[in-house]
Amino acid sequence: MVFKRLFKIFQTEAHSVVDKLEDPIKLTEQGIRDLKNDLQQAMTSLAQVKSLALRLEREAGDKRKLSADYERKAMLLLQKAQGGDLDPGEADRLATEALGRKEEASGQLTRLDADYKAQKKMADQLQAKVEELRKTIQRYENELVTLKARAKTAESMKKINKQLSTVDSSGTIAMLEKMKQKVDEEETLAQAYGEVSAIGNASVDNEIDKALGPGPTQQSDSLLELKKKMGMLGDGGGAKPEGDSAT
Repeated sequence: MVFKRLFKIFQTEAHSVVDKLEDPIKLTEQGIRDLKNDLQQAMTSLAQVKSLALRLEREAGDKRKLSADYERKAMLLLQKAQGGDLDPGEADRLATEALGRKEEASGQLTRLDADYKAQKKMADQLQAKVEELRKTIQRYENELVTLKARAKTAESMKKINKQLSTVDSSGTIAMLEKMKQKVDEEETLAQAYGEVSAIGNASVDNEIDKALGPGPTQQSDSLLELKKKMGMLGDGGGAKPEGDSAT
């Protein structure tokens, strides 16, 4: 029982190895080449059978003519005897010989005609087989073209699916999240450095203003106009209000 199971396992693995080693397309191409060789041989045989049939037909035609010619000669001999141009006994003898030759030619004609018909039938059957084989080869060649295209597409799809199957989606997402976190940290740090730089610049400006002391108070045009009207902008920095007179 154990040996039987081991044999089954070995047989399965052997078939698997053979399947991997054998290329269906190459096997199909070899099969088509073999069929083409068979077709070539069949066409050679067909040509030979047709040639024999033609020869038999030609020989049968010759025997048919020969038989008719001997019959015609026998009739001429009898006509000569009847017309007194030939001795009747001699005419009968020669006519009998001619008829014998006619029967011999007729017998050969019958045999040749039977052989011709047999060869003709064989040639017709072989012709049909050749045409069927030619159509089969054409169909196989067309199917091979389709098979090659399908095999190429299947191989491409297999490679793509294999590549996709090896992609670690969770790992890729985790890596993208880590990169996003890193970018966020870099952006926040850059913003913080910018704010620190702005604070430093403001402190320096405050120190400069403090060292210079308070500057003149900026007054609006309307306020200056009012002070001028009140006489507050006279010489000496002061002016008396209108209505007061010197004593």
